[in-house]
Amino acid sequence: MRTNMILLVEDNPDDEALTLRALKKNNILNEVIVARDGAEALDFLFGTGSYTGRDLGIMPEVILLDINLPKINGLEVLGKIRATERTRLLPVVILTTSNEEQDKLKSYTLGANSFIRKPVDFQQFSEAIRQLGVYWLLLNQAPPLVKG
Repeated sequence: MRTNMILLVEDNPDDEALTLRALKKNNILNEVIVARDGAEALDFLFGTGSYTGRDLGIMPEVILLDINLPKINGLEVLGKIRATERTRLLPVVILTTSNEEQDKLKSYTLGANSFIRKPVDFQQFSEAIRQLGVYWLLLNQAPPLVKG
C-alpha cells in the first residue's frame, strides 16, 4: 500500500528544518519520515537495522534524496533503490545543492525521476517545495507497488 508519506533523506539539520517548514507553510501535511544518512534511508526502505519489522507494504509516495550524505551517498542509495524489484518504481527526486553536470547525469542515468537544485533563498525554496508537493503528491499517478 502506498501512503502519502514522504521520505526525506537529508543530513543537514538546517536544510531538514527548511524543508519541513516549507512543507508546512504550503499546507503539505503529509507524514514525513526523515533519514539523516544513506544507510538509514536504505534501512527504512528495506526494513533493516532500526527499521527491522517495519511493514514493507507501506512505502513513501515520493523520496526527496540529497546527494551528499554520510555513510552511503545519495547516488549509491538511488542505485540500490533502482536495483531492487520492490523499490525500483518509487519516485525519487534528487534535492541537492549540487549543480554539477556529472551529478545530474549520474542521477538521471541511475533512474532519478527529477533533479532539483535547492534554491538558497527561502521564498524560492518554499515555492520549489510547494510545486514538488503539488506534482508528486496530487497530480502524479504513481505506479503500483511491486510485491516481493
